[in-house]
Order: sequence, then structure tokens, then C-alpha cells
Amino acid sequence: MGFREKKGFFGRLSERIGDVIMGRAAIDEELFDELEEVLITSDIGMQTTLSIIDTLRDRVKNEYITEPEKVKEKLKEIMIQAVDKGDRQKMSETYPLVIMMIGINGGGKTTTIGKLAAMYKKQGKSVLLAAADTFRAAAAEQLTIWADRVGVGIIKHGEGADPSAVLFDAAQAAKARGVDVLICDTAGRLQNKKNLMDELKKMNRVLGKEFPEADRETLLILDATTGKNAVSQAKEFGDAAELTGVALTKLDGTAKGGIAVTIADEFDLPIKFVGVGEGIDDLEVFDPEAFIGGIFDE
Repeated sequence: MGFREKKGFFGRLSERIGDVIMGRAAIDEELFDELEEVLITSDIGMQTTLSIIDTLRDRVKNEYITEPEKVKEKLKEIMIQAVDKGDRQKMSETYPLVIMMIGINGGGKTTTIGKLAAMYKKQGKSVLLAAADTFRAAAAEQLTIWADRVGVGIIKHGEGADPSAVLFDAAQAAKARGVDVLICDTAGRLQNKKNLMDELKKMNRVLGKEFPEADRETLLILDATTGKNAVSQAKEFGDAAELTGVALTKLDGTAKGGIAVTIADEFDLPIKFVGVGEGIDDLEVFDPEAFIGGIFDE
């Protein structure tokens, strides 16, 4: 996958894990302590790290592992299991499909919508965008630029309009045009603003009433560079909407990337996409084995 070519996070974490294990004659508690420190300082949360290390310690004991190099193999297996959500890892393939895109401003939401629209269009699907972030100045204009670039339609109202009204019109248009995928932008003010969360709930009610035949995905857009702040965003937005997955943006070599493991494990949320650059094709379907393999493979 392309994000493995970005190095950064993968190279640093792989090297640090290698440093802990290399040249060690035996497996001892110090080894587990050092691995724990490496994971925590790579943006993997405390709760997830402790779970990973406890599982590792148990498997080393129960499988009679005595070679430090084998510890690395087991750690890789455990981390893959932490991020792999099985069938939930894939986006719904039932159409029509509505994809609600939520997340704070500056997280890469608008860009991800454009890239996702391009991805579906390449698959031969008809796509419509809904510019329901009516609170941020120029949000609709920015989304329109992406719609024009990709070659898909867009439904928008004026700045300050009711987001649910935009979504209502978008749902009606999607039904009338027989659209396969409706991708809806939403307001991205700070996650602790209660009125924003109320608005998201209202929009979901509108969809349930006006477009009940459509399948639904609700993706939380998280900036990988924000580290542990992304955890609070996942909690707050998860309380307001039934999240079906995460798109992790800006995983371009500057981010530690361990936040993907934390979000997947602590919130039981599949990471469905990763953004690895600014180009229109720089959105990739998340592959748990390739992602974790990028940490461990030479």
C-alpha cells in the first residue's frame, strides 16, 4: 500500500522495536517494559498498550517462546488482531448508500470527501455531494471545487442555512436521479459544542424519514497528526452518531500513526480509509495486515 512508501512512522517504530529486541539473549520483564514504552510513545494509548503487552506476555508463556526474535512475530500478530475488524472493515456495498462525513474543522474532511467521490466514480458509481456544512465560511465553495474536479453533482444552500434542509434536498435529488452514493459534508466545529451534536442527530432523523431505503455509513474523519486528541474526538462524536468507521487523514510520514491502533481497539471502530497525501488518488482502503506489516517488515 502507498502509505508504506511514506516511511516516517513505520521506519521509526520498526527501528525502535528492533532496538529493544536485537541482541537480547533472553526474554525478561525488562523486554516487555521497554516494548510498552515504545508503543505508548508512538501514540498507542495506555489502555491499548497494556492490553497488547499483557496478551503478548501470556502468549510467550503459553507457547513456550524463548527466542526474543519470536516475540516480534507475536507482537505483530497481536497488533493486527487489534486493528482488524473483519467484515466491518469494508464499506457497505448495498446501494443507494449515504455516507455521512463528520469531524472537526481542519481534519481533512472536505479533501477526504473529494477523494472518496473520485474513488466511487472510478468504480462506476454515480455520486452526489451534499454541502451540509453551512456554518463554516466557504465550506460549500471548497466542496464545489472538489465536485467540479471529480465531475459529480452537488446540492448546496447559502451560508448559514439549515444543514438538515440541505440534506433533505440532497436526499430528494439522490432519489430522483437514481444516485448510487450520496456523500454528505457536515459542520465541523469543536466536538464539545452540544448544538453541533444535536444537529448531527437531527440530520440522521431526516435521513431515516426521507431516505429509509438507503444503506448508511457514518465515517469519522481524524487527523493522524493530532495524536491523543483524536481519542476525545472519537468519544464525543461517537456519543452523537452511530459511527461505522474512521478515515484517518494526513498519514504522510509526519504522523506517528499509532492512533489507528488505539481508535480501532478502544472504540471497536474499523479504520476504513487512510489519507496519505494531497493528490486525488491519495486515499486508500485500509488493510490491517499491510498497515501493521509496514511497521515490522524490513
